[in-house]
Amino acid sequence: METSKREMKVLITGKSENPTKINLRAGKFELAIDEPKSLGGTDQGPSPVQVLLMALAGCLNVTGHEVARQKGLTLHGMKVRIEGVMNPCTFLGCSFEERAGFQKIMVNITPDFEDATDAQIEEWMKETENRCPVTDNIRADTDIEVKVAKE
Repeated sequence: METSKREMKVLITGKSENPTKINLRAGKFELAIDEPKSLGGTDQGPSPVQVLLMALAGCLNVTGHEVARQKGLTLHGMKVRIEGVMNPCTFLGCSFEERAGFQKIMVNITPDFEDATDAQIEEWMKETENRCPVTDNIRADTDIEVKVAKE
């Protein structure tokens, strides 16, 4: 018996402007990603790792609101603070002893609920974390295929 799988494809396209800056398009939206001047960039946009953490914040926000709605909770909004800790040496080529990415990401969410108990908020947070696609992609071993394409 075949099971049907729902799929949603997300397409990002881009072209580099210089060695540190790339101009990207996602649907009708454009974003420049760059490196800070301290890493040789022109500081004309957030860095790739900042965008990753921004994506995590955005996804936790939308997931948290959807989970609250489904649970019948009134969530007026939330504040999000995310801090990632990484060693840039692998990226810079000065050492290859650690992963290139974040070794730790700390997320603090301050939700503004109307009349929710501590138990409801704890359950909401756990479900939000488990259902957030960006959290899942950061944690899981997602198959990523990187290859040279010919135009």
